[in-house]
Amino acid sequence: MSAGGIASGLSGAGIGLRAPHYAQVLEERPALAFVEVHSENFYAEGGAALAWLERFRAAYPLSLHGVGLSLGSVDALDPRHLEKLARLADRFEPELVSEHLCWSSFAGRHANDLLPLPFTDEALGHVVARIDAVQERLRRTILVENVSSYLAFAESTIPEWEFVAEVARRSGCGVLLDVNNIWVNACNHGFDAARYLAAIDPRTVGEIHLAGFERIGDRLVDTHGARVSDEVWALYRAAIARFGERPTLVEWDTDIPALEVLLDEAGKARSILARRSREAPAEMAS
Repeated sequence: MSAGGIASGLSGAGIGLRAPHYAQVLEERPALAFVEVHSENFYAEGGAALAWLERFRAAYPLSLHGVGLSLGSVDALDPRHLEKLARLADRFEPELVSEHLCWSSFAGRHANDLLPLPFTDEALGHVVARIDAVQERLRRTILVENVSSYLAFAESTIPEWEFVAEVARRSGCGVLLDVNNIWVNACNHGFDAARYLAAIDPRTVGEIHLAGFERIGDRLVDTHGARVSDEVWALYRAAIARFGERPTLVEWDTDIPALEVLLDEAGKARSILARRSREAPAEMAS
């Protein structure tokens, strides 16, 4: 790990690739720093999905983002899932590989959701050991993403931000900091989002995610189906001020809009990163 953060060749802003946009992205080649895909969508041995990914990899730097490894589950790590991820990473040589700091399976059944962990010493040791096993098999450092949540475990004894920071410190993994999830959880659980940013070691932040939420009753729900809110943009500016320029991805998974909408959101992130780049030399000089 370098003083500048988790090493990668990425900078700037990108989007999450979704099937409705595949052809248009390849035809128009918008100015994106990178593209990100859900790893599990490309685990087949062949077929159209892998053919698309070959074309995207030739056009853009690539990030693989997993949703099904279930790092926090008490089930054993699924060796078939891990082998498929290893083969995919070896084949496409992505700049980044990431997973979620959550659990999604129990007794072999998958919940098709990203479920939060109890923030306890036992859970901390458990997830660190599993991240170690994944990194050893992949022969690379991975990033783990903080997830949104709507209920808190009464058993939790560690603030979420300290838990995430300690996972990275103990395992040597990086953090994929989802700024929208920080805001959602801050509102749902009543903590100060600035405390979260302050707890994370800038050297561990390898990527940032942005997305949209919806308000349902008295809760914010991380739907990935709306534009990034003004409050999240403000928190993102604070994150970039603390962590420096980090590759930033705009996610949109439900009610997928026209590609131009995602590119507009990525353009906003790019402008914030560019402003930070202009300001940083002046800060160093002072």
